[in-house]
Amino acid sequence: MKSAIITGGGTGMGAATAKRLVKDGWSVTIFGRRKSKLEEVLEDISKPEQTLAIQGDVTNRDDVQKLINTHLEKFGRLDGLINNAAVVVGGPIGDVTIEDWKKVMEINVDGVFNTINMSIEHLKKVGGSIVNVSSVSGIRGDWAFSPYCASKGAVTNFTHALALELGPQGVRINAVAPSLTDTDMASFVTESEEMMAKVRNRMPLGRAAKPEEIAAPIAFLLSDDASFITGAILPVDGGVMASNGQPNFLG
Repeated sequence: MKSAIITGGGTGMGAATAKRLVKDGWSVTIFGRRKSKLEEVLEDISKPEQTLAIQGDVTNRDDVQKLINTHLEKFGRLDGLINNAAVVVGGPIGDVTIEDWKKVMEINVDGVFNTINMSIEHLKKVGGSIVNVSSVSGIRGDWAFSPYCASKGAVTNFTHALALELGPQGVRINAVAPSLTDTDMASFVTESEEMMAKVRNRMPLGRAAKPEEIAAPIAFLLSDDASFITGAILPVDGGVMASNGQPNFLG
C-alpha cells in the first residue's frame, strides 16, 4: 500500500487531502502543530491501520526527522509528500515587521525545504511524488499581501527547479495553486459579505473553493494517472487566472 505524509494535516486542505487519499487506498501520516486537530481528523477517518498523526513544526528539523522516521516505522515506505503547512500575513509593506516576514518565510518556504530535503532519499527509492500547495498568489500579486506572495512565489519556482533535478531520478514534483478556499486561514474573507461580494465580482465561479476541491487535484497529481506530469503548477482557482486583471465590465 502506498503511503504519504501531509503537512498542515489537521485542518482545511490538509485534512481533506488525508481523507481523500485514505479513500483512494493510501496510508497517510498527518503532521501539524495542534494535536487536538490532528486527532479529530483521525477520528473522522476512523481507519487506524491506515493513519498516523504526528505533532510538530515544519520549521524544526528535529520534528521533521521524527515525522519521517515514525512514518517509515509504521508504513515501511514513503511514496508521497504533500507540503500544505502555511500561514498568511498581510498589510502595507511599511507595517510588516521583520518578525512577520521571517514567520511567513520560515513556515511557507523553509518548511517545504525541510520536508523535501530530509525525505528525498526515501522518495527516490520508490519513485515517489511530491505535491506542494502554492497559490495563485505565487503566480501573480495581491494587494497588501506581499510577504505571502513572496513565499508562495518561492514555492512555485522551487517546484519548477526541483522538477528538473528530480525527474531524472524518478521523482515527480508538482504544485497546486488554489485561489480563495474555505479554510480557517481564509475566514477573514469568507465570513465577510463585503469581501465575498468583491470575490464574486472577479471570480468566474463566484465562490470560495471547498477544501475537497483542492484535495482532488492533489490526489490526481500524486497518482499514476499523472505519471507524465512534473513541474506543473495547476491553478485550482475558479477561473481567477483566466482574467487579464482588468475590471469586470459586466458589473
